[in-house]
Amino acid sequence: MSRFAASQLGPEQRTAALQRLRTETFDVVVIGGGVTGAGAALDAASRGLSVALIEARDYAAGTSSRSSKLIHGGLRYLEQLNFSLVREALEERGRLLTTLAPHLVRPTPFLLPLNHHGWQRLYYGAGVALYDTLGSILGTARGVPRHKHLSRTGARRLFPSLRRDALVGAIRYYDGHVDDARFVLTLARTAASYGAVTATSTRVVDLLRNAREVVGVRVRDLEGHDEFEVKARTVVAATGVWSDDLSEMLHERPGLRVRASKGVHLVVPRSVISGDVGLILRTEKSVLFVIPWGGHWIIGTTDTDWNLDRSHPAASSVDIDYLLDHVNAVLERPITHEDIEGVYAGLRPLLAGEDESSSKLSREHAVVEPMLGLMLVAGGKYTTYRVMAADVINKAAHRLRDVPPSRTQDVPLIGADGFTAMWANRADLARRHGVTVGAVEHLLERYGSLTTELLAGIEENPRLGRPVVGAPEYLAAEIAYAASHEGALHLDDVLTRRTRISIETAHRGMESVEDVADVLAPVLGWDAATRRREVEHYRARVQAERESQRMPDDLTADAARLGAPDVRKPAAS
Repeated sequence: MSRFAASQLGPEQRTAALQRLRTETFDVVVIGGGVTGAGAALDAASRGLSVALIEARDYAAGTSSRSSKLIHGGLRYLEQLNFSLVREALEERGRLLTTLAPHLVRPTPFLLPLNHHGWQRLYYGAGVALYDTLGSILGTARGVPRHKHLSRTGARRLFPSLRRDALVGAIRYYDGHVDDARFVLTLARTAASYGAVTATSTRVVDLLRNAREVVGVRVRDLEGHDEFEVKARTVVAATGVWSDDLSEMLHERPGLRVRASKGVHLVVPRSVISGDVGLILRTEKSVLFVIPWGGHWIIGTTDTDWNLDRSHPAASSVDIDYLLDHVNAVLERPITHEDIEGVYAGLRPLLAGEDESSSKLSREHAVVEPMLGLMLVAGGKYTTYRVMAADVINKAAHRLRDVPPSRTQDVPLIGADGFTAMWANRADLARRHGVTVGAVEHLLERYGSLTTELLAGIEENPRLGRPVVGAPEYLAAEIAYAASHEGALHLDDVLTRRTRISIETAHRGMESVEDVADVLAPVLGWDAATRRREVEHYRARVQAERESQRMPDDLTADAARLGAPDVRKPAAS
């Protein structure tokens, strides 16, 4: 079987995976299908270890699909003199842009507006220069131009929507951006291509122990509602803001504390802001980004403690007004509530101190072994997921014999090999398959060289070459492929993560849901009742989110969001 074929995650593969989970003993069982967990599964599998990746909901369903979509060195950490974190992040940014995922991670220019003459240009200019210099010294700045100082006129030429009185000049620098959910999915598929067994909708409900040693996990299949044991030589928990839940299974504290910080983002049409670059703005609490995102802008983020439901953090009207107030302070044409297409909220897993505010908590990571055979990794930032994954698998390797060192610094994710050549020949590719060049570019930037699989699907069934109702930038082929190759089990998986229809359309996917359900039903084997239930669940989710965003505080927003039940509902214990 080829690596591409092994990476296919469809209904049949899930059935086979569940059977293997029941019958095999794995070197490493990874709990958590976010960026760190999927990265750990790939790290272990690419070393030749037998690996199982278990995720309670969907790949990237938590924090890893709700980030600022940035792959960055952490420019603001230079101000905190955290040079080691910046160095590490710049190294990883360079690898992602050039070797690991050039089809998913792309360089993006940003403006850093200056509003004071003299000292501010020197101060920030020195920081950005050091940022560039670190990248050059590390050899990771390939494909990322150096920074440039701009006058007010030069800055407004790149970003005409900036108010003239909002700046005296600016510095342009580069970082990267990524569709975070697609990146995590690609990590999981790459791990599968190396032999990892992966399954979503499988919730760990307990740890298996032999005296003081963890020897596996007990899992509940949230689709079939049965429970079974998965045996393991080591267990890795990459559970982010759910890390403290391990204390309930351990009946003791796991050795570190993770605090959840809520970050809210708005999505608006590209047409409401005139600009060719992103913005980074200082606020009294943190930083605010305005990020180009295809035909949209992403505006974020907030940074506040969150102690309520972690599966569905809710954005309140206060969060939305905070973002609008700060971005409108520098825009000539204010953005209104009517301009907002989408809103999403995510939780950052921060290593907790005792009294720090959330914006000052550590973005570094930690690996602990609270019990023999159980490794917990927490903290960190999206860009450095690979380092976190390697560190926790290194710790697990101490319990296993003759484990080679990590090699993921040189392992391209599926879709990366051949991408550059296909991009260069995209016009010919479009001609040969009878689709537009724009459609091929869209697919290449989401699937890389795997684009040939989608084009083959369109040739086999030409009806899949049509646009999705209510979301014409996506093709029906992508919906079918999400279920047949990418592990999607529910409408929510497709509308919120395999695509971004839920945040990129003003209707939040409500005008697309029936069409998407029609495409998914035959692939997933839905009967009429299942299809109807899926549509009802999705509509209820959107209505609950809209209601939460009208609430005045976290407590009422959380209560409103919880008005819609999960489509994945655990059986009664």
